[in-house]
Amino acid sequence: MIIGAVWEYSIVQKEHRPYVVKKAWLKFQKFYTHHFLEPQFESLGKGYAFMEPWHVQLFGGPIRVGNYATFIANADKRIRLSVWPAQFGQGRIQIGDYVLICPGVRISAAQDIVIEDNCMLANNAYITDSDWHGIYNRVAMGQAAPVRLCKNAWIGDSAIVCKGVTVGENSIIGAGAVVVSDVPANSVAAGNPARVVKELDPTETFTTRADWFADPAKLARDFMKWEQAVLKGNTYFGWLRHLLFPRREK
Repeated sequence: MIIGAVWEYSIVQKEHRPYVVKKAWLKFQKFYTHHFLEPQFESLGKGYAFMEPWHVQLFGGPIRVGNYATFIANADKRIRLSVWPAQFGQGRIQIGDYVLICPGVRISAAQDIVIEDNCMLANNAYITDSDWHGIYNRVAMGQAAPVRLCKNAWIGDSAIVCKGVTVGENSIIGAGAVVVSDVPANSVAAGNPARVVKELDPTETFTTRADWFADPAKLARDFMKWEQAVLKGNTYFGWLRHLLFPRREK
């Protein structure tokens, strides 16, 4: 199932393809993911979604992903998941259920990175549990310490989460922030180095990605109807004309 990613991706650009072409393209992406990408994971849960999966790069392992995870990659912003163990027997990336990984995200583990359910990583976010080089010995591996993003954390555009950090449940990391110390639950942290700038109300109800996927079958039916409505009237000729002779949209 690739409903989540398709919905999130389609609403940001004008579609000229006929519905049957769009459907075939999505099936091809699903085939590519299953045939080429899925075997590289130690485990990959049900309901996953990969947009342009050939731009998702995996190195090392183990890398485990839960159910209904969404990966959105593109040519100039590849997603890279890398495990380079600091010591023998160490090194893993664990991604939970309903996680959203946006273009340009990099996750690099020397020891242990855990991303819990419903987390969202915006464009170009970087998560690392290691310095990768020593301060004085530049050929040494450098220090490493586990990183954990707790449930429903949101990492903003181009933010960096460094070694040894825990981001608490529901917390938000602002765009461009550099996080070098723990962020408590229900907080907003921003800046370099990141500091808590706002407290969230824990009594408020958080609507998570799990809520969106509560009924996957209904979501799939609703999305199919929406796609057919949006693409209604698109023709093969119009699509080819747009590819060969693009023009300003009216």
